[in-house]
Amino acid sequence: MYYQAILQCTQTLRNLEGWLDKAEEYSAAKRFDVGVLMSDRLAPDMKPFIYQVQSACDYVKAAAAWLSGQTPPKHDDNERTIDAVRARIRKTAAFAESVTEAQYAAAAERKVSLSWAPGKVLGGEDYLLQMTIPNVYFHIAMAYAILRHNGVDIGKMDFLGPINWIDA
Repeated sequence: MYYQAILQCTQTLRNLEGWLDKAEEYSAAKRFDVGVLMSDRLAPDMKPFIYQVQSACDYVKAAAAWLSGQTPPKHDDNERTIDAVRARIRKTAAFAESVTEAQYAAAAERKVSLSWAPGKVLGGEDYLLQMTIPNVYFHIAMAYAILRHNGVDIGKMDFLGPINWIDA
């Protein structure tokens, strides 16, 4: 379950990377700097697009690391451009995809501490189901909403990405 869940979160990050192509196409067609989209937000008290991507990446790499008995790689939050955002997604995906299914063998027994909840821990399954998956999809959905709000032509199938259909 852990391996498959992290790979699905990683695929959703890769879907987001595809939205960046559409954002560039849109900004070129409308003749504005795509950087405007990277710093946009839906509400004044909301974090901008780049933060949403950074956070989604952070939850994916942290889960891949903690649940496989590793320490998450450190990524500086210094992205300012669409190319830097792409690089962040690719670094995160490469790390998450480097973790083998066997490395998650003890994931259920792992205890994960969160910096914002000192003295508290979550078991591996609760960490995955209550923290990782909801946060990854929240931040990716916010990134999606920011792009859609600004007119980028992405839809539900862009969000879902590839689907592994089987014969009926």
